[in-house]
Amino acid sequence: MKNSYEFFLMPMGSLLLAFLSALLLPAPWFGLALTQKLIATFHLEDTNQLYTLVFCLWFLLLGVLEYYLLRFIYRRYIHP
Repeated sequence: MKNSYEFFLMPMGSLLLAFLSALLLPAPWFGLALTQKLIATFHLEDTNQLYTLVFCLWFLLLGVLEYYLLRFIYRRYIHP
């Protein structure tokens, strides 16, 4: 790497993009029966805990996907 800050800028930039993408996406709705089944399966207290876990996992998944996508684009087209 030419610049030591590139090591930190690429993951932070992609996580910021994932955060913005997660904010713009609609909230998932599982339906009442599936929601109650998931709450019982994971021993959660209420629906808020379930959706907190869903959004955390969604944020992490988007962050990972966008990180690898941006890394591929950077290495393929930008980095000599």
